[in-house]
Amino acid sequence: MSANSTSQGIRHVFVLMLENRAFDHMLGFSAITGTDAATGQPTQINGLTGAESNTFNGQTHVVSQPAGFTMPVDPLHEFPDILLQLCGPAAKYAPGGAYPPIDGSGFVASYVASNGTDPAEIMKCYSPSQLPVLTALAKEFAVCDNWCGSLPGPTWPNRLFVHGASSGGLDHSPTTAEIVLWETLAGFSLKHGTIFDAMNKKKLSWRICAGDEFPMTAALKGIHLSDVQPYQQFLHDVAQASYSAAYTFIEPSYNVLADYKCSTSQHPLDDVTRGESLIKCTYEAIRSSPLWSQSMLIVTWDEHGGFYDHAIPPAAAAPGDTLPGSAHNKFGFTFQQYGPRVPAVVVSPLIPRNLVDHRLYDHASIPATLEALFGLKPMTARDAAANSLTALASLPNPRTDAPATLPDPAPSGVGGCPPFLCSAQPVAALAMAASEPPPVSRPAGTVNDGNVPGVLQAALRSDLALSPAADRKKIIARVGAITTRREAKEYVEHVRRKVRARRA
Repeated sequence: MSANSTSQGIRHVFVLMLENRAFDHMLGFSAITGTDAATGQPTQINGLTGAESNTFNGQTHVVSQPAGFTMPVDPLHEFPDILLQLCGPAAKYAPGGAYPPIDGSGFVASYVASNGTDPAEIMKCYSPSQLPVLTALAKEFAVCDNWCGSLPGPTWPNRLFVHGASSGGLDHSPTTAEIVLWETLAGFSLKHGTIFDAMNKKKLSWRICAGDEFPMTAALKGIHLSDVQPYQQFLHDVAQASYSAAYTFIEPSYNVLADYKCSTSQHPLDDVTRGESLIKCTYEAIRSSPLWSQSMLIVTWDEHGGFYDHAIPPAAAAPGDTLPGSAHNKFGFTFQQYGPRVPAVVVSPLIPRNLVDHRLYDHASIPATLEALFGLKPMTARDAAANSLTALASLPNPRTDAPATLPDPAPSGVGGCPPFLCSAQPVAALAMAASEPPPVSRPAGTVNDGNVPGVLQAALRSDLALSPAADRKKIIARVGAITTRREAKEYVEHVRRKVRARRA
């Protein structure tokens, strides 16, 4: 889809990607009505009726509200877990074959396998009053109710689709052994490069902003320590008329080794309201900046995190850059199936108020949008086929009625964390004032646990950048020998101190 003349008024695209939440879980009970973005007719969000259910061990569990601000356990969401969630207990995936028929019958069974003691927990969804920030944005701009994960898989491959319209064949969370191998090649490589590479070729500027020192983007080949800036530095810089980045990718803080406690990622193990604070802060910073009239902000989530969603995700176009059974392809996945829906809100003063967009999107729609706006070529068959978001920006002039501020997050009562810092600070001051992350959880547990290897890779790449070249083999060997979360924590904190010293 090519950009229309109005959307060409967009000069700055911002993307904030959060963690592990399904559309129904966040917005299913919002009952948002509005204008169909494609037809201009009145419409309603494709949400929940309240009758949707899963049956497990002869007992039916119906969707309900409210949901807890934190989850008691992390729902499983690797490739086999999502196969169970989407297709039921009897489903099998044959490597290189078609994805089984989807009926959404296995969410409760999968949650019980996650050691969830209350099967009904995974069917709980937030009420609008629990997520006032997200709900306000969804009503004020455009909410996309058919934005799917790029594959029925976990965080890492889904996030890679944002950056390269492909995961390079990766269909699982990587292990420490894999990230050590990648680092011998200077990072995870995609056959046709990343959107950052494409923008470099066109001499378009970009930024990566991170809530902590080790964003997942840092794993990509071609991304260097100097390319990543603290989130508070972004808040300072975006207020300046001189802010030149055409594309800004924003990552939350994770605190992975503390089971995400006190992070802003909205991972299920942490307080969802801290992510609400991050969304509010990001919107208000852009809204008050000189760039507002030429901006687009996309807020979305990387994958559904194991939470219930009633919609059946459709078939997808394979990126075409890898084949089943190639490197990184553990399950022989063909990438011809989207994952469950995730929330997505698109914000711009060029977007009419209160749009509901039923068109199909996935994370490859982000590079597709950048390609349409800035004259870039598609990287894979996935972004070539993806809908871009440019058609949403249809107003001839920027709106003047967009709110300057959003509601405050709901009081969760969770506590135990320092307040979220929503203020622009120079990097040196931030480095000096940065609080220590929470203690490591399950210290004797395996390092090959979810996103832990990814954080290790980000730390490893920073360590290599800050160390003499002669130390390279020794540093890689140290990371390769890490087996427990305690050892990972010790290494990450060692590198964190080096990064903060560099910034001070």
